[in-house]
Amino acid sequence: MKIEISRMRAKMVAGGLLLAVSSLWLMGCGYTTRSMISNKYRTIYITPFINKVDITSEVNTGSKFKIYRPHLETDITNAVTGKYLFDGNLRPTNKESADLILKGEVVEYRKDPLRYNENDEVSEYRMSIFVNMSLWDNKENKMLWEANGFSGYFEYFTNNYPLGNVQRFSDNEDQIPLNKALDDLARRIVERTVNEW
Repeated sequence: MKIEISRMRAKMVAGGLLLAVSSLWLMGCGYTTRSMISNKYRTIYITPFINKVDITSEVNTGSKFKIYRPHLETDITNAVTGKYLFDGNLRPTNKESADLILKGEVVEYRKDPLRYNENDEVSEYRMSIFVNMSLWDNKENKMLWEANGFSGYFEYFTNNYPLGNVQRFSDNEDQIPLNKALDDLARRIVERTVNEW
């Protein structure tokens, strides 16, 4: 009888220790919003994006869904700057005092049909923005990484927007999906920058 009580106590103590160790381990494995980049990088300068969309190639059949939008490069620069301010890991600043410099160029802007309805009209689109970019250590004038064909996108049904007439391609119709695609691109750029390279 005494041996059984001792075994039960031993099992309870062992179970309690296992529970305590498991709890401590789980608390240490949580999600963190801290940056993975080196502590020596605190500021960033976002070079204004350059628009390198090749509008001369838009007429061929392989790229019939490419589109051109004036000032898209400015919209991207503003969205990325705003996302860095929101994220808080790297503070946007002027070029002279920045630890890092982000350089980028817009290479493609597309609105691709994804789904058609029974009348062969487009019912779903994917709006995509593609950029080439590189991140530089400003003090050492050294490239840290480069990413070509980096993209952000947004998929949407045409009937979700009040101006969703699929026969029209006005600036107003595309503004909401474009803003969502810009936000996705900016978020991905910031994540790429602040995560470990």
